Amino acid sequence: MNRLKDKVCIVTGASGGIGACTAIKFAKEGAIVYAVDIRPRELAELCAKCDGTKLNKCDGFPKEKMAGEVRYKVMDVTKLADVEKALAEIHAETKRIDVLVNNAGITKDATLAKMTEEQFDAVINVNLKGVFNMGKAASKYMVERQSGSIINTSSIVGVYGNYGQTNYAATKAGLIGMSKTWARELGKKGIRVNAVAPGFTKTEMLETVPEKVITMLIEKTPMARLGQPEDIANLYAFLASDESSFITGQVIGIDGGLVI
Repeated sequence: MNRLKDKVCIVTGASGGIGACTAIKFAKEGAIVYAVDIRPRELAELCAKCDGTKLNKCDGFPKEKMAGEVRYKVMDVTKLADVEKALAEIHAETKRIDVLVNNAGITKDATLAKMTEEQFDAVINVNLKGVFNMGKAASKYMVERQSGSIINTSSIVGVYGNYGQTNYAATKAGLIGMSKTWARELGKKGIRVNAVAPGFTKTEMLETVPEKVITMLIEKTPMARLGQPEDIANLYAFLASDESSFITGQVIGIDGGLVI
């Protein structure tokens, strides 16, 4: 099923985890995907892995033929001038930008008393300012076509808070407000904007979390497991597709029931 056939999709934070999984999913659905990150080696490996001769290495999804393709751009989302230049290049190559997935994000955890200004600013710059930069640059091209879907990656932490994550929770809460505002501003231009709020998902971000904490989270989750990157990618694909054409301004949780 090629739900995203011929759509041009940009996925930030695509060098690994949810972002890489999303790029693969979108390409399997027929999209031309631009994987964006600051890590060129990992991006090149992703594209090589999704080459038609090496599809068996694209783990996480059925190994059907890749209907689309994955390209990449090395870019720092915190720098608006760089973002605008890269998106102008993408638009020049494809003449359209249909979908933006703002997936890039970092953590620098500490309690309020111990968090440094540098830790706070770094997370704000990537997780919040980076999304602003991408949305500002991409929406211009979507307005030209009177069509588009922007998907912002929030978190259940942005809704409920989390110990030791003042900076991260603030950015993820901010993305909810940003998404709702953009949905109001851009709806009449044919552009949908939604936020996705994943729960705890098995990615690099969880590698520093103690095993006993992971076990506790699983025990508290009705589905009795952590989220997998493909769980989130599947939701992104739905929101990117025309199947969700009347959904905008929403915050969609995907957490296995953890916050019930």
